[in-house]
Amino acid sequence: MIEKKTGRQTFQMQHPPSINATASIVGPKEGKGPLAGYFDQTVDDEFWGEKSWEKAESKFMREVLSKVIAKASLPMDALDFVIAGDLLNQCIAANFGIRESNVPFFGVYGACSTIGEAMQIGAMLIDGGFAFNVACLTSSHFCSAEKQFRFPLELGSQRPPTAQWTVTGSGGIILSAEGDGPYITRITTGKIVDMGIKDQNNMGAAMAPAAADTIFAHFQDTGLPHDYYDMVVTGDLGMVGKHILEDILSSNGIHIGSLLNDCGLMIYDMKQDVHAGGSGCGCAATVFAGYLHDRMKKGKLERILFVPTGALLSPTSVQQGETIPCIAHAVAIENSKGGTQ
Repeated sequence: MIEKKTGRQTFQMQHPPSINATASIVGPKEGKGPLAGYFDQTVDDEFWGEKSWEKAESKFMREVLSKVIAKASLPMDALDFVIAGDLLNQCIAANFGIRESNVPFFGVYGACSTIGEAMQIGAMLIDGGFAFNVACLTSSHFCSAEKQFRFPLELGSQRPPTAQWTVTGSGGIILSAEGDGPYITRITTGKIVDMGIKDQNNMGAAMAPAAADTIFAHFQDTGLPHDYYDMVVTGDLGMVGKHILEDILSSNGIHIGSLLNDCGLMIYDMKQDVHAGGSGCGCAATVFAGYLHDRMKKGKLERILFVPTGALLSPTSVQQGETIPCIAHAVAIENSKGGTQ
């Protein structure tokens, strides 16, 4: 409905969906980081009893779905849709992980921004009256991602300082038409931004311009003051990308300062040898489902702008020398409905 549209890229929810429950499962490295106490489960072994890393990642997704519907006190058949994605070719972690759920399924791909894409689609389905309960899930796995995108782990390849560590983990979110919040009040869907970067080991630099573009569009479309949110949190920029984002925003008159944070810097202690920080579909998903949602439910944060970022490359595009197109999706989440009704 056009009356919901604010500016070029932003939509305001007339009936803001409630985030009724979240769940997160992480791997051993994430379980030793500063947010360890906020995750529902930490797995000690990257294989998690499976025969391959890919099968383990599907298990992460399957178990997170089971946990999040239990926390929402819903039976599986109460879900109208599952929206899920991951980093693997043809999204096999999601496809195989969700195949036994018997719930209508949307498989989505936005690279590391996938949880933002899923939440936006879920919010629109609920606000539009097409669904009552929607599950949004994403996952990533360090070992399966390295195997697909970079080098086999057996090679012991040296990682440059700009490289980021793919989070092993999965995060799940239940959106519902009714509930006590927090609520998704606005969404700003990103555009593809490609600044010509080709280095697959410098994702932060590639994605930062896309994050800036979406954040700028959100504030321009809504007219909100730049300090409206308690936190503007990007998904996967790491140390390099966050510094670039700060410079771009500042040069365009957006001065967020200490309100700006990044999930890739929050999930790890930088002493954990993760180089520039974390990334992966599971990065933003687990940080939101674990830490950020907890802070909002306890009133420590009242309003956040959640901006997962993604580098839309593939092994084929890298091998063919293509540049890296990127995207970022912004989801405004508030403890009140923000005057949207």
